[in-house]
Amino acid sequence: MAIETSKVQDILPNFRPTRQFKAPPNNSYTSIDFDNSGEFLLLSRTDDTIQLFNVKAGAHAKELKSQKYGSALARFTHHSTSILYASTKVDDGIRYLSMHDNTFIRYFKGHEGRVTSLSMSPGSDNFLTASMDNTVRLWDIRSPNAQGMLNFDSPYLACYDPSASIFAVGSPPTHTVLLYDLKNYDKPPFATFDLFEIEKRYAPYGQKVGKGWTAMEFSNNGKYFLISTNGPGHYLLDAYSGELVHYLHRSSGLSGRLAPGDATNGPDAVYKSAGEVYTQGDATFTPDGRYVISGGGTQTGILIWDCQETPKSDNILEPISELPSSQSAAVVAYNPRHNLIASADKEVLMWLPDPELA
Repeated sequence: MAIETSKVQDILPNFRPTRQFKAPPNNSYTSIDFDNSGEFLLLSRTDDTIQLFNVKAGAHAKELKSQKYGSALARFTHHSTSILYASTKVDDGIRYLSMHDNTFIRYFKGHEGRVTSLSMSPGSDNFLTASMDNTVRLWDIRSPNAQGMLNFDSPYLACYDPSASIFAVGSPPTHTVLLYDLKNYDKPPFATFDLFEIEKRYAPYGQKVGKGWTAMEFSNNGKYFLISTNGPGHYLLDAYSGELVHYLHRSSGLSGRLAPGDATNGPDAVYKSAGEVYTQGDATFTPDGRYVISGGGTQTGILIWDCQETPKSDNILEPISELPSSQSAAVVAYNPRHNLIASADKEVLMWLPDPELA
């Protein structure tokens, strides 16, 4: 599979689907992740499997079954042959799996509620989890016991910054994002972003207040902080001040997937059908940090926003481009090494720039 290496801004509007991989009926993908090398793609699916794809070959590589424990939030460690994923059955543990021989290396137990966020540190073998048990836990993949724990009110999301020196905890019901110094995580947060007034501002567009947050992410350039939602827009904040830079509006509205706090029929109900599947979020930054790509909500295809556009008085930013497709995009990822996009809902798509559009 040929992979372009041009600058992102030169080819981003030219991406088109080049590979499509069908899944069995009545299944949906709930998480997506590239390994550090950009050679492999990993996805969780609602049939309690984890799917591995070889990006260079443009082919499906392996299916890993987890029928006993279920699977969600599958992530590569810093070794492309080993992964972490959250259980959705039996317990609320994290499993560390070697894909080479399909054996478990270690279990991480302690959470007493469904894990809603799993983030691998960009600079070490540490990882971060958030759970419906109202805790955030810090782990080292070399030890089965948590290295640290913090108690919160509904800390459904957590992520590291690109330097791996800071982590953020998001609590939709309290409208807050808390920033912690990793070396002093047991001390109070050094910054708090309050989004209550921001959320109220966009409620007339159909944006939920205190609900609907599906993922959080720092941009690689350190400028921005993205809160993805399952509503008609995403919040792009200044990573230092927490002020709203843009409200990334999508006119098609809701994504059709549940956010962690939206579950109403018990912890397992959110995994059952396409309309009631909790996913990691359908928006992400490009590696240069300038653009955000996202699923189109109820429409098919992928939307693109330019974060560097001058903010308007209402801070509403419309997409600069829409990448057409016959398939919806419930989870989206941009390859960290190559100009390749992957998206999935009921099927997996790999996108490459079309040279004829250049």
